[in-house]
Amino acid sequence: MLIFQISLCISTHSVYIMTFREKYPFGDYISYSNIFFTMKEVKHLWRQNRCLTKYGKHLTMRIDDFQKPTRTHVLCSNWREWEQPIIWFQNATDAVAAQFFLKNVHSEMREAASDLFGRPEELHYRANVFGELMRILISPSRDVEWAVNWALNGGRDPDIALHMRMMMNRSVRARQAALDCVRKSIYNLQMTTKPKVVLVSDTPSMVKDIAPSLEEFAEVIHFDYEHFEGNISGNTNKLNNLKNFRAKDWGPAPRWVAFVDFFLAARAKHAVISGAHRRVGTTYAQLIAALAAAYRIDENASNQSSITFLSSFQSNLLSEGLKNQIGWGHVWNRYAGPLSCERQPNQCALTPVVPPAWWDGLWQSPIPRDAQRMEAYGIKLSGFGTFDESHLNRFCRVRKIPVVVIQLI
Repeated sequence: MLIFQISLCISTHSVYIMTFREKYPFGDYISYSNIFFTMKEVKHLWRQNRCLTKYGKHLTMRIDDFQKPTRTHVLCSNWREWEQPIIWFQNATDAVAAQFFLKNVHSEMREAASDLFGRPEELHYRANVFGELMRILISPSRDVEWAVNWALNGGRDPDIALHMRMMMNRSVRARQAALDCVRKSIYNLQMTTKPKVVLVSDTPSMVKDIAPSLEEFAEVIHFDYEHFEGNISGNTNKLNNLKNFRAKDWGPAPRWVAFVDFFLAARAKHAVISGAHRRVGTTYAQLIAALAAAYRIDENASNQSSITFLSSFQSNLLSEGLKNQIGWGHVWNRYAGPLSCERQPNQCALTPVVPPAWWDGLWQSPIPRDAQRMEAYGIKLSGFGTFDESHLNRFCRVRKIPVVVIQLI
């Protein structure tokens, strides 16, 4: 049993799948599937089946901390040989950590990771791992679903979702580039009816600025929480205490609104577009696109549609290539190195639903900060993103990492 800590970047905390289902106030906004077990349920079953008293088997959990290179075995150990029944891959809070197994020194681990993520150099032909996990494990709570349907006003699902991460900025260039990207997406869809676009942003003024232009060629949907008559604020005290925390980063709206926006945008049928003042293709937008793509897959449907994930870049973001598109789990981070092309015009770029964790693809190259960070894991990157596997093997052979095991029963 492998436990991942999955950060949804919807609100201010991570969601701990299988470990602390009720620790954070997300139960008011997210319903969790009953196909998996909480830790409490695992302990109950362990005692009920007398695993300790009859078979002498303790329930133990091995902890591997990804964010601390001196305490992780992500590249050097064969996890399939570990004896502990539960493994907690701690601080695996984005799409990068699990993909480290693609470069594990043991072939069994690499093959298992490839079965999940595919070949790292073929970014647009890989499985939608995180979208499928979310589709199976979580769904909007009854109140959030009600708010989503209120925003749709009884109409059909949106064709396109546009997410604008503006951080309280009103960039005209960002707005125009996003409008061009929406137009391009509509043109490629060759729709015979007026398209429906759902608009999500952390900056209310951007919604007011861009909506009139969108309405010239599309029906625009936006969840206006100030006019919503329902009350789904959940654990009010905890969330109100967080309202002003990082307000410039996450916006002035109450934190619960982000859950409604997330599940509303994930109803998009054809495209998810990410625009921004600075960083395009945020984790929030990535997960919207991933869940939307997972929703569209129905083995029994004859007319199923696929989701296109697009990044809208205004030209000033590309003046120095993608060097400012940084962030460990950022979708364009692996393109931010010296190979990125400078002085490009506005772009409406096809974007992988699963962000790359390595630099195997065309035009990918590391920034100095990431190259330095990778050295702590035993990876010595070249300027082109390649690395010497023999150096990693030597690193793993001489490295002594403590094993952290907790006895639960």
